[in-house]
Amino acid sequence: MRRDVFQAIADPTRREIIDLLANNPLNLNAIADNFSISRPAISKQIKILTQCGLVTISRQGREHYCTANLQKFGEVSAWIEKYKVFWNLKLDALGDFLEKEAEINKNFTNKT
Repeated sequence: MRRDVFQAIADPTRREIIDLLANNPLNLNAIADNFSISRPAISKQIKILTQCGLVTISRQGREHYCTANLQKFGEVSAWIEKYKVFWNLKLDALGDFLEKEAEINKNFTNKT
């Protein structure tokens, strides 16, 4: 199954893992210590993050260290930006409409 960054951030546990790794690499046990779920469950979440390209795993001796690849969030940022422009235009138009309606109501109230 091909996974993407949107699937990764859809899950709150995976978002927390990314938050933990954003500043420095951690080994699997250090990550698991931050959660009340089992280490195998954390490993499954990390596997998904790895498949999405958000986490890379390197080996140092017997330890496996996870590092966040935050550049992948560029895909999310680009997608959000597209809708940000769309919604800003819509909200600006709504604001203009409401201002005109308020002015019309104000003028109508003053005449009566």
